[in-house]
Amino acid sequence: MAPSADAAAPAPTPPLAPLIAAQLKFLLTNSSLPIKVVQIWSGCSKGRYADRFTLGIPFCLDYVYWDFLYNAMHPKVAPDVIFGQRDEGFQPLVDYDESGNGGKSCLAHWDYRDPRGLLCLVEELRLLYIEYQKKLVEKVDDARLKFEISTVLAKEGIEVSLVSSTGRSDEVKFAVPLLDLDLKMMVPGCPWKLPQKIHLQAIFPSFFSVDGVKLPAWVDGMCMAEYVPTLEEDLKLQVVDASASIGCRRRFIEALAPAFGRPLEADPIFCRKATVLSISGIFTFLVHFVIPLQFPQQQPILTLQSCQHCNSQGIPITSSPNNSYPWSPRWEVTEMVDRIYDYLADECQNFKKLCSDGFPQAK
Repeated sequence: MAPSADAAAPAPTPPLAPLIAAQLKFLLTNSSLPIKVVQIWSGCSKGRYADRFTLGIPFCLDYVYWDFLYNAMHPKVAPDVIFGQRDEGFQPLVDYDESGNGGKSCLAHWDYRDPRGLLCLVEELRLLYIEYQKKLVEKVDDARLKFEISTVLAKEGIEVSLVSSTGRSDEVKFAVPLLDLDLKMMVPGCPWKLPQKIHLQAIFPSFFSVDGVKLPAWVDGMCMAEYVPTLEEDLKLQVVDASASIGCRRRFIEALAPAFGRPLEADPIFCRKATVLSISGIFTFLVHFVIPLQFPQQQPILTLQSCQHCNSQGIPITSSPNNSYPWSPRWEVTEMVDRIYDYLADECQNFKKLCSDGFPQAK
C-alpha cells in the first residue's frame, strides 16, 4: 500500500533558535553586501529549532557559499564554518593560530548577546578569503599574469579569484572597481537598498567580459593599469548620458498627460514604459509606449491594444510594435507627443478595422 501524499511530504523547516535568528537578521539588515540565505536546516532530525544555514557571500562579482553551523542546544557558542569544496586550503583560524594572531579574531571575543557577532565574522572571513585568493593567483606561473598583478593589485577594492577547471587551464578572474560613484544617488526613487558600483570583470587569459557596455579598444601591448583610467573616463560619459536620458524620458511621459490624459501606468524610476487610455468614437483602446535607452535619438515603440476585442484564445487583440511615425530628436517633448497623437488619430482606424475583422493577435 503506497504511503499518502501527506506522509511523503518533507517536514517543514523549524524556525531558527532566537539568539541565532537575531544574529542572522542583523547580518542581512546591516551588511553593505547583498548576502543571501540559500538554505536553513536543523542539525537534529527532530529538533525544535533550526541552527545552521548556508550563506551566499559576494566575491569577485560572483558568490561563494559557506555553511554556518550553530548548535541550538548551545546557541551562546560561536558557529563553525564550512567553506566550499574547492577551498580546502583556506583555513583562516589555523593560520591565525600558527601566526600567534588568534586574539585578533572576533571569535576570540564572541559575545552571544551582541547581534553584530555574525556580521563581524562574515566580514572578517571575507577579507581573509580575498587575501587567500590573491596569494593563490600570485603563485600562478605566467609572466604576463604576474605583470598584470603587479600593476593592478595595489588598486583599492580589487578582487581576484583562481578558477580551476578539469580538462582546461586555470583561469584568473579580476573584479576591478571603477568610478567613485554611487549610482543609487543618481537615480531618484530607485529601489536599490545597497550602494550600486561599477566593476570591470577581466578573465585571464581571455580578457574583458562585459555585457551591455561600450568598451574602449584594447591596444596590443597595453596592460590593465593603462586601460582602466581610459575606461573610467569613458564610463563617466556613459553614466552621465544614461542619467540625463532618464530625465528626458521622464519629461516625455509627463508630456503625455495634456494630450492623452494621465497615464494609467508608467515606470516612475527608469521611465522606460507608459500606458495611456484612448478613445475614438466608441472604440476604446490602450497605447503602450516602450521608450528606448537611446531616447530621444531613437523614438518610442507604440503598441495598440483593444479594450473591446479578443482573439479566439480570449487575449486582447494588439497591433504589431510600431515606430514608423514622424519623429525628430530635436523636437521638444510636447511636439513629439502632439505628432504621435496626430498619427494615432489615423492609425487607430486601421487598428479598429483589424479588430472588427476578427484577426488574431498580430505577431
